[in-house]
Amino acid sequence: MCGIVGYTGPRNSVQPIIEGLSRLEYRGYDSAGICLKLGGKLEILKKEGKLDNLRGLLAQTNPTSQVGIGHTRWATHGAVNNDNAHPHGNEEYAVVHNGIIENASVLKKELQAEGWVFKSQTDSEVFLVLLTKFAKTEGSTLKAIARAFNTIHGNSAFVIMEKATDQLYCVKRSAPMVCGINLTNREVFFSSDPFALVGFAPDIFFPQDSVIGRGTITETKAQIEFFELDLTPSTRFRGQANAISIDATTKGHYEHFMLKEIHEQPALMEKLAAWAIKGQGQSVYNGLKGKEPSFFHITACGTAWHAGLVIKNFFEKFNRIRCNVEIASEFRYREPNLKKDEVGLFISQSGETADTLACQELCHEKGLKTFSVVNTEGSTLFRQCDENFLIHAGMEIGVASTKAFTQQVLTGYLMSMGYAGKLMSVDVYQEIKVLSDRVAAICEDAQTIKAIAEKLYQKKGFIFTGRGVYFPIALEGALKLKEIAYVHAEGYAAGELKHGPIALIDDNMVNIALLGPELFDKALSNVEEVKARRGLIFAIGPKGHSELKAVSDMVYELDFNGLPNLATIMVNVVLQLLSYHIALLKGTDIDKPRNLAKSVTVE
Repeated sequence: MCGIVGYTGPRNSVQPIIEGLSRLEYRGYDSAGICLKLGGKLEILKKEGKLDNLRGLLAQTNPTSQVGIGHTRWATHGAVNNDNAHPHGNEEYAVVHNGIIENASVLKKELQAEGWVFKSQTDSEVFLVLLTKFAKTEGSTLKAIARAFNTIHGNSAFVIMEKATDQLYCVKRSAPMVCGINLTNREVFFSSDPFALVGFAPDIFFPQDSVIGRGTITETKAQIEFFELDLTPSTRFRGQANAISIDATTKGHYEHFMLKEIHEQPALMEKLAAWAIKGQGQSVYNGLKGKEPSFFHITACGTAWHAGLVIKNFFEKFNRIRCNVEIASEFRYREPNLKKDEVGLFISQSGETADTLACQELCHEKGLKTFSVVNTEGSTLFRQCDENFLIHAGMEIGVASTKAFTQQVLTGYLMSMGYAGKLMSVDVYQEIKVLSDRVAAICEDAQTIKAIAEKLYQKKGFIFTGRGVYFPIALEGALKLKEIAYVHAEGYAAGELKHGPIALIDDNMVNIALLGPELFDKALSNVEEVKARRGLIFAIGPKGHSELKAVSDMVYELDFNGLPNLATIMVNVVLQLLSYHIALLKGTDIDKPRNLAKSVTVE
């Protein structure tokens, strides 16, 4: 959620920190700040609101510092204001924090009783005060960090700078952290996201939980050292080249990242299919044959949960594997009946979703094998699972997920075909190719969808309905619209309309009805129920059904031929474009919608 960038090296730290933070704006935030060493003192500049506000503050003095830490905050503890913005600091230390300190209120009372004074309402400042307190008694920053980190509870990541040196420190627990180094330029970077380091650090390292990282610059070299909390050298980190392209962080000729990512889907689908069926992934998916678990516990959040509902249909239909799909924040706090011959399947774009990670840990502790459907190689979820199925979506910057959903569903389908021993069937690859072509045609026909959006965007509310395999798509369509257009939208199983939701129908309520060849007549009868109550109907359904046109105010016709298993993805792309154009007409911040974060790394 919060964005973190730290730098130490020979150049002015302001430029790489601000550039890095700008790349993390997609994660969602409400204030921004930076700490620099100026005249031998730690100086903090921070402003409520967008990063441009901080840029304006920096432009007043154009400061120069060879070490610094920066932060974009997504508020959890304390109001959105300058005092609660990060970094937090004093004369000796400054810290930036991503996560939640669960015992902060208890620790704060104890520290206040000892005479320590707090300047903010945040939990983050508790770590700063603990660090300062322990540094006085331990006489060592490393020892103080270890002791302070052992004192706090909850999932957190910290980057720390100190007055005494130009060194940077980091430590984390179940929260993202990446360390980067540029040996040629003698530079060290710490960040919450490797995307911030693209073009700066060719080599990156992912420390595991409770490992302290220390970045040091000398006259001749840059180095990063890792330590356990007992201060012995640590080998619990993973290094790799930073292979992300700078092109992934630009919009190209598109007005928004979301629109770019919608249009990337046809090529991504074909790329995934080629990799899984004809390329290196073939052994991964073919290796599933004959290894079906007795039960899948599928957990995820938001859009990934909707993908899980679609994937459940594949496993049950083609593999006869029983499945339960549950929201991660609910699964983790009840007492699920888990057996060792079952598998936990966890779906996450970032691989850092806090609730999903907690579910993986629970299943692992109970002796279950754990699988991930994940976009980010090297993420916490990727590292902790027994097997990983990468969705190969590339970097997704738009907060409202589009291409990741498509790739998650497609990955689940490929897994199902692997279990069934049908991965190499010509029909599997051919259906994905047909899907890619149909989605490309929808993207080219965006003006038609835009015209429909122009007729709908001022309506008071939207009810999305679907039966069978289209019910999860109704849920996803409603989520996408409310995320970026800020309108009330709900998804329902079409058969549930008469069990309550139909009371909402009037001439200012829109029913976006999803109909496929499956259960068409039953879904059509639900549309007729809405029409009888003067509801406005936009239907998405098969070509050539005059009765659907007769009962609907607007229809977007689709060709379902050749898509017996993957038509849900095609229908969803229409809803992605509809949501985009409604939001565009309303003038909302499409790529960075209010109050939302791309990667929810706190509970």
